[in-house]
Amino acid sequence: MSAFFDRLTEVASPRIGFGCMNLSHGYGQHVPEAAAVRTLDEAFDVGYRHFDTATLYGATANERLLGKALTGKRQHLLLASKCGMAMDTESGKRVIDGRPETLRRQCEASLTRLQTDHLDIYYLHRLDRQVPIEESVGALGRLVDEGKLRAVGLSEVSAETLRKGNAEYPVSAVQSEYSLWTRNPEIALLEACVELNIALVAFSPLGRGFLAGVVQENSVLAAGDMRATMPRFSKYNLSHNLRLLDLFNDLAKTLRVLPSQLALAWVKAQSTNVVPIPGTCSAEHMRENIQAENIEIDDATLAKLNDMMGAKQVAGSRYSEAQQADIDTEEFA
Repeated sequence: MSAFFDRLTEVASPRIGFGCMNLSHGYGQHVPEAAAVRTLDEAFDVGYRHFDTATLYGATANERLLGKALTGKRQHLLLASKCGMAMDTESGKRVIDGRPETLRRQCEASLTRLQTDHLDIYYLHRLDRQVPIEESVGALGRLVDEGKLRAVGLSEVSAETLRKGNAEYPVSAVQSEYSLWTRNPEIALLEACVELNIALVAFSPLGRGFLAGVVQENSVLAAGDMRATMPRFSKYNLSHNLRLLDLFNDLAKTLRVLPSQLALAWVKAQSTNVVPIPGTCSAEHMRENIQAENIEIDDATLAKLNDMMGAKQVAGSRYSEAQQADIDTEEFA
C-alpha cells in the first residue's frame, strides 16, 4: 500500500474526504471565519478524517483556517495541501512555479499556516511546463526524507507525467477531477493509478455542484465563480445537461437516495483506489455526503448511469481554452 492509504488506515478515515476549497475559494462566496471553523469542527465530529487544502485557496487563507480549526486534532487526521501554484501578492494572478526552491519555501510556509510539523501528503498542484517533472518530484521527495512530508502527490497530470514522476520518487496519490460527468481519468490515469497502487483522489466528485442540483438554468453565478467561464455551464450547454440531470434525479429517487449520494457512490464504485473529496459550505450537505460511505450500487445501476451521462452525452468541455492551458490531463477528442 502507498503511504497515502497507510495513513487513511491509521486514522480510520472513511473513503470520503473533505475538500476545503469552497470555504475560501473558487465559487465566489465568502464564508466568515467563525462559520467556517464551525463547519470544519462539525466535519470532524461526523467522521471526516481526510482534509484537503492548498496554498492557492483564498491566497493562503484556507490553510490558515484549517490550522486554526484543526488544532488539537492533528494526530487524528490525514492532512493534505498543495504547492506549485499560488497567488502573486502584487498582481493578484495565479503563478505556476515548480522549481525546487519554490516548493521548499511554500512547504515551510504551509507548515507554519497549518500549525503542524509535517503534512501527510503534499501535492504539486500543477505541472510547471518549464521545469521537468522529475525535478519537482525529486524536491518533494527530499522533503519526505527530511520528515516534513509523509508522501508526495501530483495534481491534474497525465498518466505519462505520473509515470515519469513516480520513477523519480514514489508518488502516493494523484488528484484529478472525476465524477459521473467528468470522465477524463478513464482515458489513462485511472489505469496507471491501479497498476502502480496510487490513490486517485477525485476532486469535484459532485460535478462542481451540478450533480447535487446546485446549478439550475436560471441560476446566477456569483462574481468570481469559476464555473462562469467553464463551457459546460454556459447557457446553451447547461440547458442540455440539465435534461440529463433530470434522468439522474429520477434514478436517485427510485433508489431512495439523494442525487449527491448517488454521485458519490458512483465514484467510489469505479475502483478501490479512488477516494472522493466533495466540498461544501453547508453542514447539512456535509452530513449527507459522508452518509454515502455506506451506499453501494449494483452493476445494473452502474450501467444505467454510464449510459446516461458519459463523455459523449455531456455538452461542453470542463475547462475553457485558457484554463486548459494550465492542465496536463488527457482530454477526449
